Amino acid sequence: MAGTETPSDWKADLRERGYRLTPQRQLVLEAVDRLDHATPDDILHEVRRTASGVNISTVYRTLELLEELRLVSHTHLGHGAPTYHLAGRHHHLHLVCRDCESVTETDTAVAAPLVAGLKAAHGFDTDLKHFAIFGRCADCTAKLDAPQS
Repeated sequence: MAGTETPSDWKADLRERGYRLTPQRQLVLEAVDRLDHATPDDILHEVRRTASGVNISTVYRTLELLEELRLVSHTHLGHGAPTYHLAGRHHHLHLVCRDCESVTETDTAVAAPLVAGLKAAHGFDTDLKHFAIFGRCADCTAKLDAPQS
């Protein structure tokens, strides 16, 4: 799912914040946009298709800055590295299957009762853009529920 932001939008966003759109920043943003949900290693692999000299520390530093500037966001979908996506996209929850490791996106509206309950009971303002729910997907549940022959 490609984003609607263009490199010129990124350039304007960065310039407004006192930064410029360097080639490395543009390559990382384009990779995040193309890959949708990607680890830093995935992003590095994608960036190296165009710029073989970029290293993993450049990707991490760039992602850190881009997240600080709210151009990208990350979430943890299990053990290991976080996954990144463009922050301008709609907010969504990640449903992560512990069996097959598939990730399904769903609208944050399904969590509205939980968010309201946390706010009412604890005054807690929930940040759903980093939220992943772990469980078992419908296919894996069906396999477990199927009669064993």
